[in-house]
Amino acid sequence: MTYDEALEYIHGIYWRGSKLGLSRTEEILELLGNPQKQLKFVHVAGTNGKGSTCAMLASIFRKAGYKTGLYISPYIVRFNERMQFNGEPISDDELAEITEYVSIFAESMKDKPTEFELVTAIGMEFFKRKNCDIVILETGLGGELDSTNVIDVPEAAVITAIDIDHIKELGGTIESVASAKAGIIKKGGDVVFYGNNSVASTVFARKCQEMDANLIEANFEKLNIKDSTIDGAIFDYSVEDTIYENVHIPLPGTYQVYNCALVLTVIEVLKKRFTLDKESVITGIADVKWPGRFEVLRRNPIFIADGGHNPHGIQGTADSIRHHFQNRKIIAIMGVMGDKDVSPMLDILAPLVKSAYTVKPNNPRAMDPEVLAEYFRNRGIRATACNEIEQGVASALKEANADDIICALGSFYMYGDIAAAVDKLSN
Repeated sequence: MTYDEALEYIHGIYWRGSKLGLSRTEEILELLGNPQKQLKFVHVAGTNGKGSTCAMLASIFRKAGYKTGLYISPYIVRFNERMQFNGEPISDDELAEITEYVSIFAESMKDKPTEFELVTAIGMEFFKRKNCDIVILETGLGGELDSTNVIDVPEAAVITAIDIDHIKELGGTIESVASAKAGIIKKGGDVVFYGNNSVASTVFARKCQEMDANLIEANFEKLNIKDSTIDGAIFDYSVEDTIYENVHIPLPGTYQVYNCALVLTVIEVLKKRFTLDKESVITGIADVKWPGRFEVLRRNPIFIADGGHNPHGIQGTADSIRHHFQNRKIIAIMGVMGDKDVSPMLDILAPLVKSAYTVKPNNPRAMDPEVLAEYFRNRGIRATACNEIEQGVASALKEANADDIICALGSFYMYGDIAAAVDKLSN
């Protein structure tokens, strides 16, 4: 099997759709000899901030000298990013070889796995072969019935900021979303929650009591932000008896400091099982890379790409715009999935937008750009629907003056096309 054949197989008709439940993942992993049972995990669920949190944790573990796996969803530019070892995506040859091996067992199953379940099995086999000391494991959707939840008790279960998203699968209330995420809480485990949501906190506290698990919440009152620019932030944070001073996080966006405080809280829990000295923690954070979250792709005009795709995420983007640009209005390039409730997002964003170009992210579930444009027009904002993402980028750049701000947001599925278009049109 070649690399292209592997991708064609993974994305094939067999595996399309979403079917909740763990039975298929458990079956294929059993056929593979349960590679997940030979690994240790930090399991990360939540609505917003999962990717950034995972990237920080993986960077810290690498700096501390551990063989580190990272499993994320979705990928940003290239499929191989879904599974990484020591900061490097799986190679084309490895992906082809392991996919061919896993396919033998997938084909033998009466109830075929979904694409995400198949990819999870490939990832577990990859991490086992790399003999990882730790795997930072991001859930795909929800928690309880997410295919990653086949693991035993993780070294820590981490739940990032909670908001209403994926209504069809998780329900339309904070309580229903939190209940789904609480599914990663296992008996006797350590659980670290972002906090700042009393309804979700109640759900997690109740679940932890049922499972005899230990719940810790990040304490943002112990956070002191000293400096914050579009190039990152410097802050102090104290957790338990550890005081972190002058921590530099290179990820822009005001919300990243809070994600980092969550990570430092997690690290304090993990110190019981791993050697994670303060220098490794601080340098790991300083070296972290995570594209597509308030990322500056160019200057003059400033062009920002942000993956915010629900009200909480868009609020973080809006807060960052206000903080860094003093309420200056932006030229928006926006694409969203068709199943999103757009109105709450645009209610947050609209006061900051002077014009909008709507595009279609690279996903069959994406909303028609003309439909999205009408949402903007209904709020008195000039909006132009674009047939191609590059057209949207070109139009925004043509409109912008040197001191304008362009912000592309609404979906991670359009990041690769956005970044490629900006690079092409800036040269």
